[in-house]
Formats: sequence, structure tokens, C-alpha cells
Amino acid sequence: METLANLESFVRSAETASFSAAARRLALTPAAVSRNVAMLEKNLGIRLFQRSTRKLTLTEEGERFLEAIRDNLEGLQAAISGASGEVGEPAGVLKVSLSPNFGIDHILPILPGFLARYPAIRADWIFENRQSDLIAEGLDAAIGGGFDLAPGIVSRTLAPAHLIAVASADYMRGRVNPLDPSGLAALDGIVMRATRTGRIRRRTMRNVAGDEVMVEMKESLVFNDPAAMVRAALLGLGVTIVTVPDALPHLESGRLVRVLPQWYADAGPISIYYANRTLLPARTRAFIDFVAEHFRRKRLAERFAGSLG
Repeated sequence: METLANLESFVRSAETASFSAAARRLALTPAAVSRNVAMLEKNLGIRLFQRSTRKLTLTEEGERFLEAIRDNLEGLQAAISGASGEVGEPAGVLKVSLSPNFGIDHILPILPGFLARYPAIRADWIFENRQSDLIAEGLDAAIGGGFDLAPGIVSRTLAPAHLIAVASADYMRGRVNPLDPSGLAALDGIVMRATRTGRIRRRTMRNVAGDEVMVEMKESLVFNDPAAMVRAALLGLGVTIVTVPDALPHLESGRLVRVLPQWYADAGPISIYYANRTLLPARTRAFIDFVAEHFRRKRLAERFAGSLG
């Protein structure tokens, strides 16, 4: 009977087209994954991959075999996961990628409680404003918005990523609050330059009635980082459009105010991303569930909804 290690090495190598990427996902060495796949090919008597120095390509026989075993492998992994989950404590290094602002303000504060519940887990977190490749980088999870769902990756929605217009109370004192987003053009604008394209990001704001208005802001200040935009707004330098989570602590303290309380822009969901396989490491499953429960208990989906005014 074929070993689970050989079968999983084959499936992960097929998903990533790389022994090295599969090895990172399986916490093995590339040599071990290659050896497992070679043993599987020997036992089956067929070649599963065409190998080159750049990537792996499934043969026709490999494609048929992958299609035949993928669902069965997931079922077998689920059974093993269910059995081992009863006795195994979540442990090991938990590698997570997060955006700096959101991660530091809203995820890092729950880490003490998480580690107190799972003391055998060690956190190895990366705070960067970029989209991570979970499989290639050997990450357990990533939290953010706007990720492309690459093959083998799924997401669990945590909250909406709504953007709102904010300014300091001092800046707005003596100024007329605009009636709709077109009025933002009369105020000093703190705008975002996209890191990848170098272009100024344009936003379309909407209200609960369904009206939509393209925002044209004066480019008084141009930054490429939301934290800098929030800080500039706190300094009274103008109006900026940022996500609710970035502005929320300052709105609650009164240092920032919403300029257009009934208007927001929708940038999609804030989600937690992880590998699409039933046999997740226990540490990853524990982290996903802990984060989701925190968002539910604190009603963060509602607090982050700019549509609620």
C-alpha cells in the first residue's frame, strides 16, 4: 500500500510545480520530497512528472493520477487530522504575514491570549504591505485584503474593508463639511500612491441609498503608506481616505472625525488566507479559529463597516 507521505509529496509538488515549494509547505527538504515522488513513480511503474531545471510538469499519466487521488487524499487526511486532533496539542512555529497597521493594531493584541491557550506554539510573523505567496514562502496564514486566490489557497472573510474620509477635528473647525464626496476637492487632500503602479489611487464612494461619486481630491500630500496618511491627518494637514480599522482608534479617541459620515468606499473583504487542504497543521487551524472568534466576539465586522455611519 502506498504511503501517505509519498502521495502528499506528489500532490503538493503538482500544485506548486516545484519540489522546493512543496517541501516548504510540508516542512520537509526538497530532496525528501523528490525522493518520495520517485518512490511513488517506482511503485506505480509510471512517470508522473517531466522534470526540468526550472519547473515540474505533469505527464498525462500524472494528470490522471492526480485527478483520481486528490479527493480521496483529502478524505484520508481529514480522518487522520480528526484522530490526531484529539490527542495532539497545537505546537510548532506559526508563520503569518500581516499588513503592518492592521496587524499591529488589531491582531497583535490578541497574541498574548492565543499563546496562553497554546503555549507550545511560537509566533514568527512578518509585517509587510505586500501580497504574500503562502505556499512558496512556507506561510501558515496571511491576513489582509485584496489577495489573489492562487491555486491551493482559500480565504475566510473576517470583516469588510471599507474606506472612509477622515480629518482632525482641528482641521475641520471653521470649514464647511461637504455634503457629498465631490466637496472633498475643496479641502487639502492626503492621497495614496500605489506602490506597484506608482499611480494615485482613485476611489468611488457610495452611500446606503446606492448613490456613487468618483472622488477627486486635491493632491496636497502624496504618500504610499496608510500609517503616514493617518499621521498626517492627525497633524491637521488635510483630509484622507483610509480603511476604518486604520482610523478607528483615533475616531474613538476623538482625535479624528468622519468628514462624510454617510459615504464610504468598498475595497472588498478583510480575510484570513491559508492552504486549501483538509489536513492543516493543528497550530494553523487553532489560529484561524481563534482570530475568527475574536472578530465575532468583538463585533469587529460591524465596527469596521463604514456603511453604518
